[in-house]
Amino acid sequence: MKIEVLTLFPEFVEQVGRYGIVGRAVESGKLALTSRNFRDYSENKWRRVDDRPYGGGPGMVMNAGPVAKAIEAAKAAIGAKAKVVALSPQGEPLTQGWVKRLAAEEGLVVLCGRYEGIDERAQGLVDVELSLGDFVISGGELGAMVLVDAVARLIPGALGDEQSAENDSFSSGWLDHPHYTRPEDWQGERVPEVLLSGDHAAVRRWRLKRALGATWLKRPDLLDRVELDTEQAALLREFIAEQQRKDGR
Repeated sequence: MKIEVLTLFPEFVEQVGRYGIVGRAVESGKLALTSRNFRDYSENKWRRVDDRPYGGGPGMVMNAGPVAKAIEAAKAAIGAKAKVVALSPQGEPLTQGWVKRLAAEEGLVVLCGRYEGIDERAQGLVDVELSLGDFVISGGELGAMVLVDAVARLIPGALGDEQSAENDSFSSGWLDHPHYTRPEDWQGERVPEVLLSGDHAAVRRWRLKRALGATWLKRPDLLDRVELDTEQAALLREFIAEQQRKDGR
């Protein structure tokens, strides 16, 4: 997969391709990650790419010209069909569903805005705007790095075990189950016996119940978006009943 990030700070964004899963994907050739500086497409001798907003007000706005030229150059480099994604507080929430869709693309051009944003006349070149959440940060670079990391996890062969991505929180519509490792007893708390039993069917059932239960406790809104099958619904009812007994209700 090819991803090109358009930014005023290429060195900052390139860090994500040097470590961890993204770094391994880049090193193995499964991910081609490059960056492009908007300033290289500036239309003035000072390499400026921003100006004061018409109508007055604080801050600066990124010029449409350099943004458009950078997008055009990026598409020429990685493919005309590459989807242009802008990181913006006005965008749709970045969800695992979006990550899956973007991971299936031939290539991505990720646009990092700065200042008060990008001249509205360049927005027509953007295919989708995505946001990390309802808050504002200094620019789109951190969001781009998060997006690259999330997408890289879904590139075939990027993870040592493909089931790792399948079992991640949100991949099935709910949160992940609890995880345990050595020692079996830590400060008086033992690993649940079912995980030591070797009974794979029981382990699968326990993990599913605990995943659904964690979602019910922490993010019940997610359960409104999925249709549980008979087994899943029964396990969730079991968890809720156990929790209510534990709470003395």
